[in-house]
Amino acid sequence: MADGIGNGAGASVPAAPVKVGRYRWVVVSLLFAATAVNYIDRQMIGVLKPTLAGEFGWTESDFAGIVFWFQLAYAIGYLSFGKIVDVLGARLGYTVAIVIWTVSHMAHGFATGVASFAAARFGLGIGESGNFPAGIRAVTDWFPQKERAFAIGLFNAGANVGAIITPLLVPLLVLWFDWRAAFFVTGLFGIAWLAAWWVMYRHPLKHGRISAAELAWIQQDPADSVEKIGWMRLLTVRETWAYALGKFLIDPIWWFFLFWLPGYLFERYDLDLKTFGLPLAAIYLISDLGSVGGGWLSSRLLKAGRTPNFARKVTMLISALCVLPIWFAQAIDSVWAAVLIIGLATAAHQAFSANLYTLPSDTFPRGAVGSVVGIGGTVGALGGMGMALFAGYILDATHSYQLLFAICASAYLLALAAVHLLSPKLEQAKI
Repeated sequence: MADGIGNGAGASVPAAPVKVGRYRWVVVSLLFAATAVNYIDRQMIGVLKPTLAGEFGWTESDFAGIVFWFQLAYAIGYLSFGKIVDVLGARLGYTVAIVIWTVSHMAHGFATGVASFAAARFGLGIGESGNFPAGIRAVTDWFPQKERAFAIGLFNAGANVGAIITPLLVPLLVLWFDWRAAFFVTGLFGIAWLAAWWVMYRHPLKHGRISAAELAWIQQDPADSVEKIGWMRLLTVRETWAYALGKFLIDPIWWFFLFWLPGYLFERYDLDLKTFGLPLAAIYLISDLGSVGGGWLSSRLLKAGRTPNFARKVTMLISALCVLPIWFAQAIDSVWAAVLIIGLATAAHQAFSANLYTLPSDTFPRGAVGSVVGIGGTVGALGGMGMALFAGYILDATHSYQLLFAICASAYLLALAAVHLLSPKLEQAKI
């Protein structure tokens, strides 16, 4: 007993802190890279719109029709890939998706008019629809609930990086070669990513590079059901529609930004292929801050003891308010002042979206997450289809973006209201 201090049997010795591994952040880096490639391939049609419209004589409605076929395929594919990912898992599901979208992306280089571009975009939409169901399933497998919003925000930031790279790289490829070669060169990015994914990704239970401590950290949440749940059952649940209606209201706005902003900057500020890339890249650089910031704020509130309901919705409310100034964007004569206003709106979209994407994993068991994400993505794509046709009609009829910017400004508050009314406490869905 005399020697009890420090080394006796009854002494209390502080345990050395256990180091939790960080391989899960390597997984996020892979998801980030895939999303960047996804958006390079997706956005190229918007960046090349002035060039292609000049060569082929497209009207705004012609361009809207090409976008429509992409979004129709995206709607079909999103629903299908949600189920595919639930059955195959993230590794195989992602592989199928990127093979389809890379082949379809490179096929644009052979297009000769509206019909062939629409066909290539249809294939691209089918493949690209697998990106987020597979990515969110990977995050659900690799992260505890309190880190998911931040992880999703990080990999979702790849969308903005892709959107930054595209207007800087693609005009150079067009000037060095031509627009057809630009599709072939950028298609190589998907091939390189697929090789890295196949080598580096496994489910955490099967991965040789994950430590026992990190696996325990990942599995800290109470166990949930992995039972596969059918779509018809999910469609009767309010929480499914909370997510899906949120997507229906905000996804069309992001599509509008992605496909019409290059043309808007080109026309409103009299820019050309050499000068419009930098302002557009700046908008998406600002967007990156929103994507990471939205995930960070939500996760920070959770770590401070707030409920997921409070953390997600407060972050979404702040984001929705930050979109409102875009209502007045068309009245701004300075291109860089417009960049700040539009950039704030796109950043707010990404912050809102990062939190909306967490709702399926917050409210559904793992076995249903991919399917719920697929349902929401399909409903969002349907909204995007309507927005594409509406934008083409309005721009051909009025040559003004005022009404379209007003819709952008109001969509996020409406989306938050829909989420709150249908899932006021973000409780586990009763299935």
